[in-house]
Amino acid sequence: MKNYIITISRGLGSGGSHIARILSEELGIPYYDEEILQMASDYSGINESFFFEANEKIKRGTINLNTTKGVYNSNLYKIGDQMYLSNENLFNFQAVIIKNLAIEDKVSCIIVGKAANHIIGSLKNVVKINIQAPLEYCVKNIVERRLIDPKTARELIIKTDKYRTNYYKYYTGKDWLDPREYDMSLNTAFLGEEYSAKLIIDLLKKRGLIE
Repeated sequence: MKNYIITISRGLGSGGSHIARILSEELGIPYYDEEILQMASDYSGINESFFFEANEKIKRGTINLNTTKGVYNSNLYKIGDQMYLSNENLFNFQAVIIKNLAIEDKVSCIIVGKAANHIIGSLKNVVKINIQAPLEYCVKNIVERRLIDPKTARELIIKTDKYRTNYYKYYTGKDWLDPREYDMSLNTAFLGEEYSAKLIIDLLKKRGLIE
């Protein structure tokens, strides 16, 4: 059977990464999150610290979030170019890895974050999922899973989701939370993580990607 890719966008504390792990076990396929950063580092020769620093956020340079057109254009800058270590080039190297997994390597896998739904979303074998939940639910999850106090958890969630919103807007020109960007949007506070994973598997079956 043809390979398939599940992309998962998620709010911090919504359980998106946990759902990726559940799907990985249920379907017997790998999931990639920070591994994408390491693979992009190996491919580009750029130290992985640059990729981790810019992971789903934009930390260097001036950005314009008011544009309706994202900056992603797949161009790669070479060593010696002033854009070599730019946010844009780091993103583009990650995009190469994501495209290689989906098209050249033809592996079935799950990709968490990285605007993967935008990068490969036009492929017919890609299922684009968005996982979100109300703030209080996310705070409770982060408190339990990271063993931090509620105030710190709340601040971390708000800051991280703002990073992710701006990151997605900058590279795609679109709204990270717009349901039209995805095939399915799930509220884990209502559905739970296990049932959310089941619904994603049901969607894969409906699309004819798995039996």
